[in-house]
Amino acid sequence: MLIEAVLMIIPSIVGLIYGESYSARAFMLSAFTTAAAGAFLAFTPAEGSNIYAREGFVIVGISWILLSFFGCLPFVISRQIPGFVDAFFETVSGFTTTGSSILTEVEALDKSMLFWRSFTHWVGGMGVLVFGMIIVPLGGKRSMHLLRAESPGPSSEKLVPKMRDTASILYGLYIILSLILLFLLLAGGMPLFDSLINVFGTAGTGGFSNHSASIAYYDSEYFDIVIGVFMLLFGVNFNIYFLVLLRRFREALGSEELRWYLGIVAFAVITIAININSLYGSFHQAVRHSFFQVSTIITTTGFATVDFDQWPQYSRTILVLLMFIGACAGSTGGGLKVSRVLILIRAARRGMHKMLHSHSVEKVRFGGRITEEETINACMVYLTVYCLIMAASIVLVSLNNFTFEDNFTAVVACLNNIGPGLGMVGPAGNFASFSALSKLVLSFDMLAGRLELFPVLLLFSSSTWKR
Repeated sequence: MLIEAVLMIIPSIVGLIYGESYSARAFMLSAFTTAAAGAFLAFTPAEGSNIYAREGFVIVGISWILLSFFGCLPFVISRQIPGFVDAFFETVSGFTTTGSSILTEVEALDKSMLFWRSFTHWVGGMGVLVFGMIIVPLGGKRSMHLLRAESPGPSSEKLVPKMRDTASILYGLYIILSLILLFLLLAGGMPLFDSLINVFGTAGTGGFSNHSASIAYYDSEYFDIVIGVFMLLFGVNFNIYFLVLLRRFREALGSEELRWYLGIVAFAVITIAININSLYGSFHQAVRHSFFQVSTIITTTGFATVDFDQWPQYSRTILVLLMFIGACAGSTGGGLKVSRVLILIRAARRGMHKMLHSHSVEKVRFGGRITEEETINACMVYLTVYCLIMAASIVLVSLNNFTFEDNFTAVVACLNNIGPGLGMVGPAGNFASFSALSKLVLSFDMLAGRLELFPVLLLFSSSTWKR
């Protein structure tokens, strides 16, 4: 929370630069309130300092809720988003890099508010507590449980012996890729403010834009390609980039998850381009729009260059399936993750084989190695809980009396941290019409999806709080 208070000073400076004194004061007041609460917690005596798996889950879950609660104060205080539930939804969507919005006119917000709204993408993309571990050194096992509770994917591996060094390497790669993207956008003629907003949204795979038309506002093939490519790059496991830095190219390119990830993207781009070819003047334009939309959906970013809700049924179906698959483990993307999907498919195939050959012994392999049964069971548990949360959320959201497509894709978009869905919540729509209850349910889904379900879900379990 102290870190968040410091980060709030940046948009207050942006407000002063653009002459938005009222918004700047709102950020300073929010920063003071957040810092005061953080200082109170920091100086409150603790009974112990050991952090095990349970403590790691609880710390991560509560921290993200508090960060979202205090992070929405500038919107409420400035009256830019007057309703607390709406402001909380928008902030949760920012930190969890979802990109779903209740705003009907994005341009109506002050530039400082637009900056903070997108900056939360960049902060939440790699993980707030991962960033905190770089600043505040913790013991190896203490930081290990925090990193694993916050990192996306079936497993979280250390790149180097010390977890703090691992966190530093991850953020170093994150910053380098962000700076390269910023340079390319500026080189293409995009204004500095717009470039920063789009870097935050692309790097965090979030999707908030400072224009209601999103990336379509620029109508530039150059920006479509650059942002599309970098969305895919940020959807790759960051361990791959570390291997490239070590010049272990064969090991990096030999990643099975990376091959499947790129293969799925290639298949989706080509087949959708063929399917939508008649809607555009040339096959080249069809490929351009297909590539961008596939990139933004599989990486769960949420940008848009066209209203893909108007595409043929096949293309829309493929995009919905990509919403579930998501990006690679260890990336800033959401969804089930490619590695988890592959493990689940191979575990199911093994189960079917065992029905016919009950005495056979077959191991599930992934990435050239035998997958431990513990990992397979964890994936099975994850999928079960994932389906239960999705079903319960759809039932609760259906109280709005909207169509099934609206309710279903709204939950899928939030639980997988994508942003837009189909129908009312498509690229040209928003979540403003949902009730306060539905917005809180969808906020829970966004937090659960970003934190791999359990850090948020375990907060509601009585066994978590037993001594």
